[in-house]
Amino acid sequence: MILSQTALALIGLLLAAWTLAAAWAFLSARRRERRAEASQRLTRRLSRMIDEAPALPLLVRSDGRIEGPARLAAWLGLDAMPGYLSELDAGTKGLSEFQLGELTTAVRRTQKTAAPFKLVLTPRGSRRSLALRGHLADPQVSPGGAALVWVFDFSDSEAELRRLRDETSAAQSRFAALAGLIEAAPLPMWSRDPDGRLQLVNTAYVAAVGGASAESVVEAQTELVEPVDGLSAAQVAQQSREQNMPLERVVTATVSGPQGNERRSLRVTDLPIGSEGVAGYAVDIEELEEQTRAFRAFRDAQRDMLDILSAGIAQFDAAHRLVFANQPFLRQFAIPPTWLLDAPPFDRVFDKMRDNSRLPEVRDFPEWRRERQQWFHSGDTREEAWSLSDGTHLRVVAQPMPDGGLLLIFEDRTEQLQLSATRDTLLRTRTATFDNLFESLAVFAPDGRLALWNRRFAADWGLDDAFLDEHPKVEPLLARVASRLKRPAQVEALGQVIRAATLERIERSGRAALADGRFLEFAGVPLPDGNGLLTVLDITDSQKAQAALSERNAALVEADAVKTRFIANMAYEFRTPLTSIGGFAEMLEAGVAGELGPQAREYVAAILSSVHRLGEQIENVLDLAQSEAGTLPFQREPVELRSLIVDLLRQRRERVGQAGLTVDLRGTAATVPVEGDARRLSRAFAQLIDNAIAATPSGGRILVEVTRRPRGAARVVVSDNGPGMDPATLARALDGMRVAPDGKTVDRRQGLGLPLARQLVEGHGGKLELLSEPGQGTAAIVTLP
Repeated sequence: MILSQTALALIGLLLAAWTLAAAWAFLSARRRERRAEASQRLTRRLSRMIDEAPALPLLVRSDGRIEGPARLAAWLGLDAMPGYLSELDAGTKGLSEFQLGELTTAVRRTQKTAAPFKLVLTPRGSRRSLALRGHLADPQVSPGGAALVWVFDFSDSEAELRRLRDETSAAQSRFAALAGLIEAAPLPMWSRDPDGRLQLVNTAYVAAVGGASAESVVEAQTELVEPVDGLSAAQVAQQSREQNMPLERVVTATVSGPQGNERRSLRVTDLPIGSEGVAGYAVDIEELEEQTRAFRAFRDAQRDMLDILSAGIAQFDAAHRLVFANQPFLRQFAIPPTWLLDAPPFDRVFDKMRDNSRLPEVRDFPEWRRERQQWFHSGDTREEAWSLSDGTHLRVVAQPMPDGGLLLIFEDRTEQLQLSATRDTLLRTRTATFDNLFESLAVFAPDGRLALWNRRFAADWGLDDAFLDEHPKVEPLLARVASRLKRPAQVEALGQVIRAATLERIERSGRAALADGRFLEFAGVPLPDGNGLLTVLDITDSQKAQAALSERNAALVEADAVKTRFIANMAYEFRTPLTSIGGFAEMLEAGVAGELGPQAREYVAAILSSVHRLGEQIENVLDLAQSEAGTLPFQREPVELRSLIVDLLRQRRERVGQAGLTVDLRGTAATVPVEGDARRLSRAFAQLIDNAIAATPSGGRILVEVTRRPRGAARVVVSDNGPGMDPATLARALDGMRVAPDGKTVDRRQGLGLPLARQLVEGHGGKLELLSEPGQGTAAIVTLP
C-alpha cells in the first residue's frame, strides 16, 4: 500500500514531467511555427518587393547558370527565364548576338576581377531600354564567385532623356543660329549685365566703334553712343531696366565706316531682358533721315512749283482737312491766306467758296456738297465743269490720293473758251480766205483723203463740187484730173508731189500742161499737223513772159559779149595815146627838142601831171568796168596790210602837209597779214585815203586804224572830221556812174573812187561800209577775211 502510493507519486511526477515536457515542446514548436510563418511572409514580401522593384536581379553563377524572376524574362522578351546565360539569345527574341557577347564578356571580367560594369541593352523587337549594373555577388547570396546583375528598365527615363537631349540640341541649335544671326546682323547689337556694363557685342558693333575684336571692345567698355544731355548709354539702359520697358531714342553718333569716321543718325533701342540685364541695338536711319529731308525739300519744292502754276490746287488729307492751297486757288476763290492756318475741313472750305460767290448756283447746296465729299471715297478721277455767276468757267479735277486724301485742281477755262470761239471765227475766216484766193489750195490727210479745198482748186482742175464734197482719196481724184491734161501721164508727177508732202514730209513741185492750153505749176508742202498742202498756180501768162524773157536774155548775153570786147578795145585805145603824150612830154622835159624856158617847163610839168592823173582815172574806169562785168583778175598772195597802209600814207605826206591836215595811224603794232592782190588793195585804200584828204578842210584830222578782229578778220577804218554827208548823199556815194533815166547819157553821182574801192574790197571777199553824219565827218570801214 505504501509502495503503491510511492509508485503513484512517481508516476504522477513522471506524468507531470512528461506534461511539462510536452507543454514545452508544444510551445517551442508553436514558436518555431510562428517564426517560420513570419519568414514566409517576409520572403513573400521581399519577393513581391523584388517583383515590384524598378530593378530586377540576375544571378550569374560561375558555370553560366542564371537565376532571375519571371518578370525579367518578360523584359528580355522571353516566355520564361532560361537556365543559362547563353540561352538569352533565342533567335528572334531576347538579346542579339552582339549584345549577349558584350554581357558575357562583362560578367566574366566581373567574376574574375570583381570589377563592376555598366551596360545598356535593347532586346530584339522591343523598344524597352535596359540598364545593367553588375558586380560580384556577396558570398551569402551565392558563394563561389557568382556575378549579381541588377537590371533597370529606364525606357521612360530614356525617352525623357532623349526628349531632353533633343530639346537641348534644338535649343543649342536655335541659340547658335540666334548667336550667328546676331553676329551677322548688319546693325550693332549688344548686351549689358545688371550693372550696365557691356558683356556681349556683335561684329557690327565692333566695326562701328572701330575696335579690334569683341573681347577688346567689351574689356575697354567702348560705347557706341556718346552721352546725351548728361546721360551715358549705360545710364539710359539702367533707366530701361528700372522702368522695365523698352526705351527708344534717336541720336547722332560717330560711326566708323569704309571711308573713315562719319556722323550718322541712329535709332537706339534699350530693352530689359529680365534679371540678365539689358539688351540693345542701333538702327542706322541716316538714309531715312536724308530721305525725310529730301521728301520735305521735294514737298516744299512741289508746293513752290504749285504756287507758280496758273491752276488752283487744294490738297485735303485723310481727315478731310485742307492742308495746302496754292496762290492761284486763293486768288480764284478770294480766300485770305490766314484763313488756312487752322486747316479748315472740306465743308467749311466749300461754305467759304459759296460765301464768296465762287461756286455754281445750285438748288440744294448741302446735298450738292455731300455729293462732292464722296470724291474722297471714289476710286478714280472725277472731272466737272463749273460755270460761275461772273462768267468764269472752271474745269475741276478731283484726284483721290493713296493716303485717303483728295487733290482738287481748278483750271480757269474762261480764256480757252474765248480762244475756242475765236478759233471758230478764224476757221470761218480761213475758209472764206481760201475761197477768195487767186491761188488754188487743197489739203490732204496722211491717208491721202482730200480734207480741205477752195473754189479755185475746183475751177483749175475742172472738178465738180459734188465729187469734192465726198472727200475723195488721191487715186480717184487723179483719175479725174488725168482726163484734163494734155499728156495724162503727167498726173503721176502730181500724185508723187501729194505723197511726198503727206507721207515723206518733204517739199516737191512740178508743172502740168492742160488740154485747153493752160499751164499749171503745183507744189506740195508738209504741214505741221501731219497733213500736206497742195498749191496750184496758173502760170500760163508767166510761161508766155518767160519765152519772151528767154529771147531778151539771149540778146543781153550778146550785149555782154560786146561790152567785154568794148572794154578791151577801150583799154587799148585810151592807154596808147596817153602813153604817147606822156612820152613826148617827158622828152620835152629832158631837153631832147632843145632847152625849154621856165614857162614852157611849167606847161610840160602840167602836161605830165595831167597825164598821170588821167592815167589813174583811166585805170579806175577800166577796173570798175571790169569789176562790174565780173572779168577783173585778182592775184592771191600774202599781203602785210599795215605796211601797205604806211606806204600809202608816206606817199601822200606832201599832199597832206600842203592841205594842212593831220594824219593819225592807230591800231596794233604787230603785222596784219591777209591774202589778196597787193596792187588792187593798194588802189582801194588809196581811193579811201584820197577821198578823206579831199573831204577834210584845212586844219582837219584824218584817223587811220588797222586792227585784227577776234575771229581773224582784218579791219581798217579811215575816218575824217569833214562836213560829212546827209543820208541821201550817203546812199548814192557808192553808186559811181549810172545810166541816166533817159537811157542815153551817164549820170555821175559821187565819182569813181568809192565805187571802185567797194568793188575791189568785195572782190577780195571783204566788206566796205560808210558811216557819215552831217557836220560829224565820214568813216569808211573795211573788213577783210
